[in-house]
Amino acid sequence: MKILAFSDVHGDLNYLKEVYRKSKKENPDIIICAGDMLNFWEYNNKIKNSLDNFDKKILLIHGNHEDEKLINKLCSKNIINIHKKIFEFNGLNFVGYGGGGFEQEDKRFERFINKIKDKLKKWILVTHAPPFNTHLDLVFDRHVGSKSIRESIEKFNPELNICGHLHENFNIRDKIKSTRIINPGPSGEILKL
Repeated sequence: MKILAFSDVHGDLNYLKEVYRKSKKENPDIIICAGDMLNFWEYNNKIKNSLDNFDKKILLIHGNHEDEKLINKLCSKNIINIHKKIFEFNGLNFVGYGGGGFEQEDKRFERFINKIKDKLKKWILVTHAPPFNTHLDLVFDRHVGSKSIRESIEKFNPELNICGHLHENFNIRDKIKSTRIINPGPSGEILKL
């Protein structure tokens, strides 16, 4: 499967144009946005119109710059909010958890993952926050990511964790056990499974 992943566009149409061009060139099976599509809780019709031009399924979650209600306004038949949901596509379960980005422990996330743990086979975790103690959460020589996300990755072994939030770490990759972790940034990256 070929995935086009991106995050942290913050309402910048130029980034969405880059992602659109990559989509046309690479022909991914699915597109994933790991949060912060919009900027500071401002709904933007131009963003909605741009997303509607993609001819692929787009799965997204909210980040810390918008809430779930705003993300739901962007949704349509092919644009799907997967926050606290499982979306099955081509034999893979995409599990989304948006928002946050600043808490190292998130009991709501832990409860959500434990509630769906029986469905966590051949799955991809999409979060806005990066997992703790990786190259993706290192800011000024300090790890600031989510311990809850890291523990869930260690326990339930997703194929991949697509995250965002920390602009300092765009296009950075790491691994926890066998799980690949990536912050694709706003220009997007092609990932193959």
